[in-house]
Amino acid sequence: MTPPLRLLLRLLLLAGAVGLAALARAAEPLNIVVLYADDWRHDTLGAAGHPVVRTPHLDALARGGVRFTHNYVTTAICGVSRATLFTGQWMSRHGNRAFEMFKTPWAETYPGLLRAGGYWTGHVGKWHNGKFPGERFDFGRSYAGTHWLKQPDGTEIHVTKKNELDALEFLKTRPAGKPFLLTLAFFATHAEDQNPKQFLPQPESLPLYREVAIPVPRTATPEHFRRLPPFVANEKNEGRNRWHWRFDTPEKYQEMMKNYYRLATEVDTVCGRVLAELERQGVLDRTLVIFTTDNGYFHGEHELADKWYPYEESIRVPLIVRDPRLPAAKRGTTDAAMTLNVDLAPTILAAAGIGAPKGMQGRDISPLYRGAARPEWRTEFFYEHGIIRNSDFIPASEALVRKDVKYLWWPDFKHEELFDLARDPFEETNLLAAGGTDARAAALRTRFAELKRAAQ
Repeated sequence: MTPPLRLLLRLLLLAGAVGLAALARAAEPLNIVVLYADDWRHDTLGAAGHPVVRTPHLDALARGGVRFTHNYVTTAICGVSRATLFTGQWMSRHGNRAFEMFKTPWAETYPGLLRAGGYWTGHVGKWHNGKFPGERFDFGRSYAGTHWLKQPDGTEIHVTKKNELDALEFLKTRPAGKPFLLTLAFFATHAEDQNPKQFLPQPESLPLYREVAIPVPRTATPEHFRRLPPFVANEKNEGRNRWHWRFDTPEKYQEMMKNYYRLATEVDTVCGRVLAELERQGVLDRTLVIFTTDNGYFHGEHELADKWYPYEESIRVPLIVRDPRLPAAKRGTTDAAMTLNVDLAPTILAAAGIGAPKGMQGRDISPLYRGAARPEWRTEFFYEHGIIRNSDFIPASEALVRKDVKYLWWPDFKHEELFDLARDPFEETNLLAAGGTDARAAALRTRFAELKRAAQ
C-alpha cells in the first residue's frame, strides 16, 4: 500500500471513530439542573427588560438558550406549584392543596423516575410538600422559612449562601460517569413572613439599588383596590394584610422592594456560580438547565401583596431553557408559546430518554425549539387555587386563561370577572361588573367548564 493510501485509510478510520464518538455522546442522557426561585414573576429579569433589577447571569443564560415569555403556573402558591413541578399534574390530580405531601406515587415523579433510571439525584433547599423524603434522593438537604439559618456551631448562614454551598457540594462530590439531576430550590425571594423586615438580604448586597427610585406600579392605587371583588377588597383578606406589612407607605415600598431585588440578585449570583462549576467540570454542554419559579408576585398592584389570585402578576412566571440540543439559530431567542409548570416534568424526562407516565398532564416543550416544524400548541389553560383557612382569608379562585382574554370564577361567592387582556393588560376593568354583559361570556363559561373537567 502506498503512503498516500495509508494516510487516506488512517484519516477515514479517524473520521469514523470521531463520528462514532459524536453519536455516542448524542445518545447519552443529558444531565439536568433545575434552578427554582421563589415568589418571582415573569418580568423580574434584566433579560425581560426590567428597568431596575440586575440579573446578569440569568440574562446570559437566556442569551445561550430560549426564554419563554408566556409561561404560567396552574396554581400560584408555593407548595402546590412545587408539587406540580415534580408530578407534571394539576392540583386537582396530585392532591396537595397548600402544604401537604402530594398523593401522586413517588415512582411517577421526575426525581423518582430519573433515580430509577440511573441518575444521581439531588434536592437542595425548599421542599414545602410535607416531610422531606431525603431518603429518596442521593443528596437531599431541605430548609426554608427564614433568610438566616442557625448552624450547628451557633453561627448563622444566609439561606441563599447555603443553597450555593450545598449545590456546589453536590456537583463536586457526584460520582463520575453517571448522569445527574439537581433541583436547586431557593427560598429567596420569598419574604420571611413573621419578621417585620420581611426581606433580609446579605450585608454585602445592601449597596445595590441604594440610589435607585423603584417605580410604583400604575395599578397600585386605592381606586384599583376598590375595583377588586368585595371579598378581596377588604381588610380581612390576606393579600391586603400583607400589603400593609410591605407596601402601605411610599417609604416602606422603597425599602421592601429594594431588599426584594437584592435577594433576586443574590439568587442570580448563585445561579452564575452553579453554571460556572458546570463549565469548569466540562459538562455544561451536556446539561439541560432550566430556570423558573413557583409563582408570581404582586408588587403592590391593586394594593395587594403576595400571590394566590388569577391576575397576571400572580400567575405568570419566568422560564429560561438552556438545552445543548438547541439549534444555534434559536439561541438567545424568545418564544411566546403558552407554556405551563406542568410541562417541566415531561420535558425533563424526555431529555433523560425516559417516557412520561400516563398521569402526567403537561407536554414536553422541547419540540417548540428543537424541531424544524413547530407543533400545534395550547392557546388556553385552566387555573385553580383552593380556599386557604376560610373565604375571608384566601378564597378559592379559578380561571380560563388566554393571552387575549381571561374569565375568572370565584366559587365561594359565585362571582365572575372577565378581562379583555388585548385592550386591558393590567386587568383594570371587569366587563361583567355591575350586571355588565359581554358577547364572549357564554362561550367562555362553556370552555372553562370543559377545561376544568379535563384538569380534574
